[in-house]
Amino acid sequence: MEKAKEILAGLLKNSLVQSALVIVVGFLIYKIVSAFLLKRGRKLKEMGGGKGATFLHLVNSVVKYTVLIIAFLMLLQVNHVNVSSLIAGLGIAGIVLGLTVQDALKDIIRGFSIISDAYFKVGDLVNYKGTEGTVLELGLKTTKIRDIRTENIVAIPNRNIEDIQVVSDYIYLDIPLPYEVDLRNAEAIAKEIAEQAEKSNLVKSCTYRGVNDLGDSAIGYQLRVECGDNHNKLQIRRNTLHTILEVLEKHGISVPYTQIDIHNK
Repeated sequence: MEKAKEILAGLLKNSLVQSALVIVVGFLIYKIVSAFLLKRGRKLKEMGGGKGATFLHLVNSVVKYTVLIIAFLMLLQVNHVNVSSLIAGLGIAGIVLGLTVQDALKDIIRGFSIISDAYFKVGDLVNYKGTEGTVLELGLKTTKIRDIRTENIVAIPNRNIEDIQVVSDYIYLDIPLPYEVDLRNAEAIAKEIAEQAEKSNLVKSCTYRGVNDLGDSAIGYQLRVECGDNHNKLQIRRNTLHTILEVLEKHGISVPYTQIDIHNK
């Protein structure tokens, strides 16, 4: 028994064993905390608490980086590196390093401001520089969205929050009708299209808004389509365009297009 204790004590003094223990313990701590946060996040989503779920995603990122930093410092310590002296000796180098990580610090600060200001949350549909996507994850440095057109995942630095727009539940479409169709008939057709489009299970409402554009070859009569779920916007847009073409075909109206007349002298 005494021999076993001596062997165990000797192993615990070995820097490689100590390093392995630090890694294992750090990994277990992160996994336990992460599993707890994930469970809480699922409950919040079920209860409709998008803001709370988003906050837990951010806390999970903070925990991950905190565990990594502490584990790294402990690994240095058990391998006979004087961490206290190392930190104290950073001095100017620390200032230079701080200047080089300005953007990272901005990302972290903006990440917290996204939560506190409730600008958007996990599950929202947002637009970033022309890319519309669902917010999948709000991390310590980046926000990840899934492009609804291509299913690609886009990582956006949190410091670029000003470029992120929360997408509304509405789609605005113009019905192009020739100038030859008088206003009364054109508006009757537009209202018929709105009634047909509203029959879709994906559409909450569809209303005719009036004349929106006087183009070169057509008048644009505007529809406002309210989506039941804005994540279905692409399909709703396709369905509504299909309805427009069906109704125009029924009335024997062709979609106008720009024509060029060439005159020979």
